[in-house]
Amino acid sequence: MDKRLKPSDREFERKLVDDFFQNFTEGQFNIRDATKAMRRISRLTQPEFAKHRGISLATLRKIETGNGSVNVETLNKIGDIFGLEVGFVKKVKKKT
Repeated sequence: MDKRLKPSDREFERKLVDDFFQNFTEGQFNIRDATKAMRRISRLTQPEFAKHRGISLATLRKIETGNGSVNVETLNKIGDIFGLEVGFVKKVKKKT
């Protein structure tokens, strides 16, 4: 068994997913953070997640570091694992 994988705690994993979608509802995620969260919730390494989603490792790394640009097709491949697709959303003003 892979050393980084710990026994599954379904309640904890459910909370991670619930928190993930709550952050979306509140407009708290950018593409970089949402991608990282989806990969971590999936319990996959960057190479595993990239292969699973059908994107290059280099592209995933660029997204997770906030460098470079990415197209809608790639974002849809990433988001599909959580039933998400790219679309327009109303901007949430940051509280100062």
